[in-house]
Amino acid sequence: MQRVLVTGCNGFVGSHMCERLIREGYAVTGLDIAPYGWEDGFVKTVGGGNFEYLEGDITGERFAAEAVERAMPHIIIHLASVVGVNLYIKDPLKVIDVNILGLRNLVRALKGSGARIIFSSTSEIYGKNPTLPWKEDADRVLGHTPVHRWAYSTSKAAAEHMLWASAAAYGLEAVVLRYFNLYGPRQLPHLLVPAQIKRALQGEELLVYDGGRQTRCFTYIEDAVSGTLAAAISPLAPGEAFNIGSTVETGVEEMTLLIGSLAGLSFNIRKVSTAEIYGNVYEDIPRRVPDAGKAAGILGWRAGTPLREGLLKTIEWWKGQVGGKELKPD
Repeated sequence: MQRVLVTGCNGFVGSHMCERLIREGYAVTGLDIAPYGWEDGFVKTVGGGNFEYLEGDITGERFAAEAVERAMPHIIIHLASVVGVNLYIKDPLKVIDVNILGLRNLVRALKGSGARIIFSSTSEIYGKNPTLPWKEDADRVLGHTPVHRWAYSTSKAAAEHMLWASAAAYGLEAVVLRYFNLYGPRQLPHLLVPAQIKRALQGEELLVYDGGRQTRCFTYIEDAVSGTLAAAISPLAPGEAFNIGSTVETGVEEMTLLIGSLAGLSFNIRKVSTAEIYGNVYEDIPRRVPDAGKAAGILGWRAGTPLREGLLKTIEWWKGQVGGKELKPD
């Protein structure tokens, strides 16, 4: 039985990843800083069988080493991270510490194991490169360093550099996945899609930032998990970076209006400015579109869930959290 260590197992991607791995018959060790049974987490729904939970901080070198020693993993899916614009702005130092130190501690602990490590990177790597769609070898175009918004992109890029160097030095199989705007059930409500859904179900105004003309490629969580698993098992994946994302470009305002419509409730739109909220420490990206051809060609993976279908599933989950009515497709 293949043993898999999943860091950040209580998080959005980590929780769905663990569920899939357990269904597929892997022996899973989940690691997270949150306490076992955390009310919004994943581990309360899993008991016994092929799952073990380890609580601790991945930025602690000793804890990382002990976790690896206990799990003895063949595969590590490293998802522990600090995610969300509000968190980048509030505490960029924590973003850098978790994203860089956590990976450094893991690869040191894995030295000589020959394990495969899947690193969760981000579409933010590409910054504001105007040449779309972005291929994996596209240039990075970032803003001024005092703009805290770029701390996340920079920390993930530094971690990628560290991973490639560590793979060569420590005898590891390394794979980088750059996720594009994931959404789905259990995502925390400070992120774009769940924030709009929660507001819609609570009868609040839906917020559209900076005109809403920005475009994103929204990727349903089940698709992302399938892409991650494909990267974990493909013999062709080591040494490669892959874009994991839908290639369907959707305007942020268009997505917001669709959420309001699918929720089946009356709603109002309010336009807001990020400059008024965050000042000069934030800068938006007008378009974010992946070239997913490499993942299709090597991993046999493409995002298959239409936005409407994924949003309906996500709304159905959220209605149980906020007491909404049963929601049906138009």
